[in-house]
Amino acid sequence: MMSIKSTMAGVVFHIDVKLGEKIEEGQAVVILESMKMEIPIESTVNGVVKEILVQEGDFVNEGDALVVVS
Repeated sequence: MMSIKSTMAGVVFHIDVKLGEKIEEGQAVVILESMKMEIPIESTVNGVVKEILVQEGDFVNEGDALVVVS
């Protein structure tokens, strides 16, 4: 299993994946909002979403795990 991590600090604006969903490398999984900009966080692997570790409205720091993929 691998976790997809935040590349920056910000607020989780939208979660683009669901549990059990197959995702591909480069697919946006979470949209963060920082300084009034929306920044997509993309998957670095192909796999299936096993766990979503954040909720919309949560603040995350750079390096925080957002989604677990297997």
